[in-house]
Amino acid sequence: MNDSNSCDSTLLLLRGFDIFQHITEEEYVELALVHNYVEAASGEYIYFPHQNRNKLYFAKDGFIKLGYIDESGNEVIKEIIQKGEVFGQLTLEKNNDQDEFAQAYKSDVSLCAFTMEDFVRILQRKPEMAIAFSFHLGNKLRKVENRLLNILNKDVKSRLAQLLLQLAKDKNAVVNNTAAIDKFLTHDDIAKLIGSSRQTVTTTLNQFEKENIISISKKEILINDLSGLKKIGEG
Repeated sequence: MNDSNSCDSTLLLLRGFDIFQHITEEEYVELALVHNYVEAASGEYIYFPHQNRNKLYFAKDGFIKLGYIDESGNEVIKEIIQKGEVFGQLTLEKNNDQDEFAQAYKSDVSLCAFTMEDFVRILQRKPEMAIAFSFHLGNKLRKVENRLLNILNKDVKSRLAQLLLQLAKDKNAVVNNTAAIDKFLTHDDIAKLIGSSRQTVTTTLNQFEKENIISISKKEILINDLSGLKKIGEG
């Protein structure tokens, strides 16, 4: 693929994402995204704690694991970033050290990285993009807040149900009273996301399957009874 076709396809991809919906070709060139591709092999770190300064990343393909190492040396997963999401220095605050790492998860990933200076310059000229970015941040903050509240106030069964419901919502996978979710998270990863143990997650998923609330295959988790899962999540 030549550079022109590559630019055109990437611009179309960006316009499919809320934040970049109204970006012009001139602004695309100004952001210089075509010169800021980041390719990372599965398991490779995109950045380490305190290394990511003044950059935002747009997930073009693949999954990215964001996390940190706690005082006991254990890995804690903060979030799994999927195609179409933005991560990095979301606060737009210059030189703000972060203790998180970002790692290519499960497969190779393709990213677009751009500087805060370029992005802020575009936001100043494109109010609709600034609004879209604000909504994006608001949604991310609500998800984090809900996860924390669930960990503090709900049992593992409810937390697991909430995570499955959130994954279905994120992928727009809901059809009537069912939903299909790609099985990209291991039981250990799910445990880290909901503050539980791998064994408890496995036991609870088996229980959901026995009650025909979900069906699990090698590639996906099918939610057979969305309303039933919602009741569990509210418990």
